[in-house]
Amino acid sequence: MKRQIRTLAFFTLIIVCGFSCNTATPGDLSKNSIIPRPVSVTAAAESFRLTGKTIIYVQPGQEDSKAVAQFLADRLNPATGMNLQVKETMNDPGRGTIFIVMNEENPSLGLEGYDMKISNKQIRILANKPAGLFYAVQTLLQILPAKIESGTVEEGPWLIPGGTIRDYPDYAYRGMMLDVARHFFNSDEVKTLIDLMARYKLNQLHLHLADDQGWRIEIKSWPNLTVHGGSTQVGGGPGGFYTQEEYASIVKYAQNRFIAIIPEIDMPGHTNAALASYADLNCSGKSTPLYTGTDVGFSTLCTSKEITYQFISDVFRELAGLTPGSYIHIGGDESHVTKMEDYIPFINRVQEIVEMQGKKTMGWDDIAAATLKPGTLTQHWARIENAKKAIAQGARLILSPASKAYLDMKYNSTTTLGLKWAGYIEVDTAYTWNPETLIPGVSRKDILGIEAALWSETVTNLDEIEFMVFPRLPGYAEIGWTPSNLRSWEEYKVRLADHGKRFEALGINFYRSAKVKW
Repeated sequence: MKRQIRTLAFFTLIIVCGFSCNTATPGDLSKNSIIPRPVSVTAAAESFRLTGKTIIYVQPGQEDSKAVAQFLADRLNPATGMNLQVKETMNDPGRGTIFIVMNEENPSLGLEGYDMKISNKQIRILANKPAGLFYAVQTLLQILPAKIESGTVEEGPWLIPGGTIRDYPDYAYRGMMLDVARHFFNSDEVKTLIDLMARYKLNQLHLHLADDQGWRIEIKSWPNLTVHGGSTQVGGGPGGFYTQEEYASIVKYAQNRFIAIIPEIDMPGHTNAALASYADLNCSGKSTPLYTGTDVGFSTLCTSKEITYQFISDVFRELAGLTPGSYIHIGGDESHVTKMEDYIPFINRVQEIVEMQGKKTMGWDDIAAATLKPGTLTQHWARIENAKKAIAQGARLILSPASKAYLDMKYNSTTTLGLKWAGYIEVDTAYTWNPETLIPGVSRKDILGIEAALWSETVTNLDEIEFMVFPRLPGYAEIGWTPSNLRSWEEYKVRLADHGKRFEALGINFYRSAKVKW
């Protein structure tokens, strides 16, 4: 009898171990290192097991939902080796499924918010709009172990801790700027950056397409802009440009990740590449030499010539046709050799040209000296008085303070890449500022969002972009997404440290700040 009992106990242990001894224990959902931090996370004592039998379901006729579901499957399949499928159903598909549902029954979630419930039975994602579903997917991927980022099959099990998440952004505009004029980055490099932005729920990519050193977008009505003006870059390298087809592919790629492209053609200053390409744009009637240095403020379009405004109309007409987003950025900064009596009517007229193309104007805060049209966005980077002038005219602000949000600034005195004219920006400096209190007299209602800007005087390739962007970019994303009362550097740096494993899995060349315990 005793022998029978011992035998029964032995087999019971084997059975129990079959279910538990080799099974990883899921973490506490409320302690997961999600960036940006969600508005609300509640943990539950259960978990969802992702297996080869898991099916991702959407409701019939929801093509946008289906695209998001397929995006999720494509991200899960390489590391899990599961070949997860997307199917349609009208009703709850039941146990072992991921159910992605879009309706407009919860106005508190807005255009980009979502609800997610994770149980041992199912993962259910609900949003009003496709963007909300997409951002829920980014959160779900972050809940999984960092090895989910692997391009080759990794060992499971794949357990997702249970609970509920409710999430929506604090600011509508959460962006990054990439300067492709000083140094040119090809379309594949830009798309890589778009993927990294999407992981942290950023929704705007501002491309600085033209400056003194290079013109980077094909304009068919003015072909010499790229043939000549795009032929070089800082330091005298070969330069480059996007054909209209390449630019359209960037726009579409970003659109599929719920990121809008904002094209910038800086003017009337920062225009030497155009002035070198077409003599008529100069008041002298003579072309300028190409420029490969890094000085600013020496160039200007001839604001008194009608050909200048025809040129701008043609450029914006072609750009508007390629860009579905709402804004065209006209620059307007550091035009030091343009007299103010010429600058103001120029900016006023250029805003009208933008409107004629069915777009709204965006410009650096210098444009606040002019009369801003309703809907014009002003991007604060330097002068507080300009920001105040802009809001006094009813404009809203995008905040890109150089001393806090310029990604081309060095981390500290020991880092060789980058500049330091606006000061060093360590990871904590990049994170510990509040848009609502940055500028005295500027309130929350005046601010549409924030943007981190990467100028490329010293940045020449994708590895260098990654080094300057990471690990600062996730912090900017959290400033834009997470309410200020939920943000704390001491708590955030712990989550950021966990993301170091993801950076490694993705092969990101990131700066290992001593401020963070990686």
